[in-house]
Amino acid sequence: QVQLIESGGGLVQAGGSLRLSCAASGRTFAMGWFRQAPGKEREFVAAISISGSTIDYVDSVKGRFAISRDNAKNTVYLEMNSLKPEDTAVYYCAASFFSGVRTATGYRYWGQGTQVTVSS
Repeated sequence: QVQLIESGGGLVQAGGSLRLSCAASGRTFAMGWFRQAPGKEREFVAAISISGSTIDYVDSVKGRFAISRDNAKNTVYLEMNSLKPEDTAVYYCAASFFSGVRTATGYRYWGQGTQVTVSS
C-alpha cells in the first residue's frame, strides 16, 4: 500500500535552512507539501507534477523554498532557506492523482508529518 514518510525536520534559528524529504512507496504521484501550525488550518506550501515540469508555491515562501523530486528514488524534497519563526509548523507531504492541486482535499495519501521549529 502507499506510504509517505517525511524526515528532516528539526530546530533551526531564524535565517537558517532545512531540507525535508518525503520517501514514497507504490506508484508515482503528483506531490505536495502542506504545513499546519497549532490552532491554524492546514496550509498549502508547494506542489510538483510527476515529471517536475509544473511547480507551484504559496506566495509566502516564494524565493525561499524549493520543491524538487528524484523519481529514481521516489522521493520528494522541500529545501527551506531564510526560515522565519512564522514557518514553524508540522510539515506534511501528500500524494495526488492530479497536478497543481492547492487544496488538502485534493490529495489522496498523507505522510505522518515532521516538526519544523524556527526560533527568533
